[in-house]
Order: sequence, then structure tokens, then C-alpha cells
Amino acid sequence: MPQPRRFVVEADGGSRGNPGPAGYGAVVIDPATGETLAEAAEYIGVATNNVAEYRGLIAGLRAVRALLPDGPADDGPQVRVRMDSKLVVEQMSGRWKIKHPDMKPLAAEAASVLPASAVTYEWIPREKNKHADRLANEAMDAGKRGRQWEPSASTADLDTPRSSVAAALPPVSGPPGDPAAGAARARAALNRPAPSATATPKVGWGAAPDLGEPTTFVLLRHGETALTPEKRFSGSGGTDPELSATGRGQAERAAEAFAARGTVQEIVSSPLRRCRETAGAVAARLGLEVRIEEGLRETDFGAWEGLTFGEVRERYGADLDAWLASAKAAPTGGGESFAEVARRVAATRDRLVSRYAGRTVLVVTHVTPIKTLVRLALGAPPESLFRMELSAASVSAVAYYADGNASVRLLNDTSHLR
Repeated sequence: MPQPRRFVVEADGGSRGNPGPAGYGAVVIDPATGETLAEAAEYIGVATNNVAEYRGLIAGLRAVRALLPDGPADDGPQVRVRMDSKLVVEQMSGRWKIKHPDMKPLAAEAASVLPASAVTYEWIPREKNKHADRLANEAMDAGKRGRQWEPSASTADLDTPRSSVAAALPPVSGPPGDPAAGAARARAALNRPAPSATATPKVGWGAAPDLGEPTTFVLLRHGETALTPEKRFSGSGGTDPELSATGRGQAERAAEAFAARGTVQEIVSSPLRRCRETAGAVAARLGLEVRIEEGLRETDFGAWEGLTFGEVRERYGADLDAWLASAKAAPTGGGESFAEVARRVAATRDRLVSRYAGRTVLVVTHVTPIKTLVRLALGAPPESLFRMELSAASVSAVAYYADGNASVRLLNDTSHLR
């Protein structure tokens, strides 16, 4: 009985501005050998990252279909799609709903190219999708020159190590004694480099392992509410105010800035309204979904909710002094201490770093959680919370590496608001 033909499709898309000048790339690979069977790339004008990614997927699937002289039969092909777009992979796998109106027709078109039973989807880190990424960038570069991508001018295949591709793909399988599968395994083995018997041990900086891409938290404080300019305590135990008109404007400007940068891949938010509204503004521009994380909520300030610092000093002076002196002291009336908040935020951080390893995540939250993440990354004492300025709708950033280290890359950036 003939075995179904197997293919791997790697696809990617990009936008320099999101939305901005966009292009996609796709490559069809023989899973046994890592050999490139087909490439596709195109400059598509102004579009978002997600639109470009979907267009890359469609092109890759069409390239597979073109390799089948008789079209897709009932017993084949078997296609494994590998992409670094979590959104596309999860939506095409049926695990995430497709809500954005621009994505629905593209997903339907992708689903119509080959039988659903023939295609499976796998998320891969960005560094393992270099061939398709290079094609997409070549297409965008060509578009910048007023031209379309040409296969004869591409170097994407040359820049992709053959052995690393073959080693990363699913193993070839077949019935015992299947000569086709056996020959494919032999070709794959020939593509792998022989181990060096005289390798010199690395020393100094070279001794460190390759930690890969860090998980980066882009920390966005919510926009202003009516309480913000009055500097009133506004935590998770109060009225849950909405954004003011000023705050909505700040959220829109933040959304424009993130769209221009085009680096955010995931969005998570505190459950409080002001954060959900801020996150929603960004998500609408980027075509992403917002995931709510309970652990990102602001401190519960107890009886101090809605009061100014001066009013708390007047009414609860002794409790305020204790709170300022110790991270273990809680606000009057059963609020949260900063020590309790730190434990909650650290647990949320660990969960998100594990879930979004190697990704860039927009974390929309409040003053205390952001300052706490920065403090923990620096290894600074709790009193450092009182020594940081954090403006409404400001942006900070922390990168987390696989060895457990962290690097603070930005703090209280408000340039997008000017």
C-alpha cells in the first residue's frame, strides 16, 4: 500500500509598522532530508503582522498542493505546518476562536486548500523559523524598492543550515522493511555533520550555554482614571473606575506606538476595568486577544481606597507609618501588604514566563505589580518601591532568561504620549 507523501510547511509574515509595509514567506520541506521543495514570498502592501502570517500559511499550503500532480488524494498528503505565530497555530488548530473580522476569511481560505485531516499545526520558537522569516524580509525589502520578490535573488535557503532543519523535523516512519522510508533515513543521516573528536572546550564567555530568546515582559501601566490626577489610592478593593477621556487617549497613543514597533506577540491584563480597557485598545490595533490574569491586579488598599495620601495621614497616621516602614504591614481595614503582593506577582511572573517562553508579552497592569516586577528583577529591597516614578500609560520592560536571570531594559517611558 503506497504511503502518503509527507511535507513540512514553515511560514511567517511580518509588518514594518503593524499595520505597515508587509510581506510573507513560506517554504515546503522534505521531512526526511530537510531538502527545500518549494519557496514562496510576496510583498502584500500595508497590512498587519497577523494578516501577513495568514497569507504566508496560505501560500505554503498552496505550494504543497502544486507539488501534487493529481491533487490531494484521500490517502494523502500529510502536512505538518510549523509557525512561530501562536495566534495562527491555535486558531487553525481550533483551540482559539477567531474573533477579528480580518482573520476569519483568511482562516477559511487556509482551511480550504487541503483536507483538514491532512494538516496539523505546531508552534515553534522564532529562531527555528529563520528560513520563512528570511523570505518574508526579502519580500518586504523588495517591496521597499518598488519590486516583487524573485526566487533567483533569494538567499534564504543558503542561510538555513541543512542539518539543523532535518534534525528538527518529525522522524520518517513507514512499515517494517519500507524501502522508501529506509532510504530517506539514510539520506537524513548523511546530512548530519559528524561529531568532532578534537573539539576544544569553550572557556570564558563562550562557556555559557545558549540561552535562546528571553521572555520579555513589556509592562504597560493603564491610562488615567478620574482618581489618577488627584493621586488617590486606587487598588483592587475600591470602585474599579473606568478610564477617563484622558486615559482613553493615552491608551490609543500606546496602541499606536506598539503597532509601529510590531514586536508584541501576546497580551495579558489585570482583571480591573482600567487595565482591560487599556489592553483592549492595544489588542484592537494588533489583532490579538487579551488574556486576563488575576495575579496582575493592584494592591487592595483596604480602608485607604479613594483617599489621598494626606487624608490617610490625617485619619490613619500610625498605620501609614507602619506601612511605610515595613513591607509586611498592611493598610488599615484588611488590605494587602506589599509582601503579600510580591508573592502573588512573583507566582504570576513564573507562570507567564513558562507559558510564553521566548515570546514578547504586553503585560497591562498597575503601579505596584510593575514596580514589584522591576524590584524583583533588580534584586532590590522592598523600600525601593517608594523610589520609582511610574506615570499613567508608561512603558517599562524586563527580559527573563532561561538560566533564571533577568534584565531591566526600560522604566517609565512616556515618549509615546508626547
